[in-house]
Amino acid sequence: MSIKIKNINHGEVLPLKNQIAYQEGQVVSKTLAQNDAVSVTLFSFSKGEEISTHKSDGDAFVTCLDGVGKITIDGAEYLLHQGESIVMPAGHPHAVYGEENFKMLLVVIF
Repeated sequence: MSIKIKNINHGEVLPLKNQIAYQEGQVVSKTLAQNDAVSVTLFSFSKGEEISTHKSDGDAFVTCLDGVGKITIDGAEYLLHQGESIVMPAGHPHAVYGEENFKMLLVVIF
């Protein structure tokens, strides 16, 4: 199975957080790779925007690229700052909220 990385320059050193922009009042996403085994997506959350509680079939690994995000897993809240990561386990209810403007890299392993 081949994973093809798209929507990002290849063979170039670049700040990942600069590969997605904030848009006032919105959650923006940019898919970098997706297949049956893995999904890699950049997200930006305008302050106060969220992805409401849901479940995933895969373990979701989140890394904060910029700002502060609130991650809720099974009702427990965690603040994520630049450079910090957390795993949202498969099958557990979770949500993501822009405590401030917030950018994250999401890697889901199915």
